[in-house]
Amino acid sequence: MMTSDNMKIFLDTADTEIIRKHFTTGLIDGITTNPSLIMKSGRNPEDVYQELKDLGIHDISMEVMGDSSNMIVEGRRLASKFGSCATIKVPCTYEGLIACRQLARELIRVNVTLIFDVAQAILAAKAGAAYVSPFVGRLDDNSITGLNLIKDIDDVYRVQCIHRTRILSASIRYVNSVSQSFAHGADIVTMPPAVFEKMYNHVLTDKGLEIFDNDWKEVEPLLEKQETPSEE
Repeated sequence: MMTSDNMKIFLDTADTEIIRKHFTTGLIDGITTNPSLIMKSGRNPEDVYQELKDLGIHDISMEVMGDSSNMIVEGRRLASKFGSCATIKVPCTYEGLIACRQLARELIRVNVTLIFDVAQAILAAKAGAAYVSPFVGRLDDNSITGLNLIKDIDDVYRVQCIHRTRILSASIRYVNSVSQSFAHGADIVTMPPAVFEKMYNHVLTDKGLEIFDNDWKEVEPLLEKQETPSEE
């Protein structure tokens, strides 16, 4: 559901050096992580979360596992330790939705992940999720157009006036999927750093810049000549 402060960009990584580099642009609004990304970093997840919090990132998805009781206990602990920057990430399962409902009642922000169907997004919204995360790329891998799910969820949320649950488009592989996710109604898109980098790198931009640089070299001597005082 698009609102005035949306079109947010999250990075999907636990590599703090890459995050630090891109966060300095002022264009990154949050971070999503998962057990696979944490494992790839080779670090204690809570060390990663603390470093990101110290960097000034205000929205960090922290995944919890187990049954609903374990997810609730761990979600409370992480929210208490990391404060308002903590978003507790739970799967869209029976246990995950129970945990979401309880954590949301305690005003803890929850991201319900692994969404592959509108029905799941409906249940997540009813459970009080702050975010639902449809996995666009994984649907595409299974010959289902992932972007259509974004639109279908947005249509339902608009008709039902669901404003508190935002659509976070995930499992993004291509730059075009970013722009199309926003066009189809996503509020937030999370992406690997490589996709974010391709958003501002374009071969035609590079070519145009090269032409401008070459032309500027022709202009500079004229400016220097104009600025040199004449001898009388």
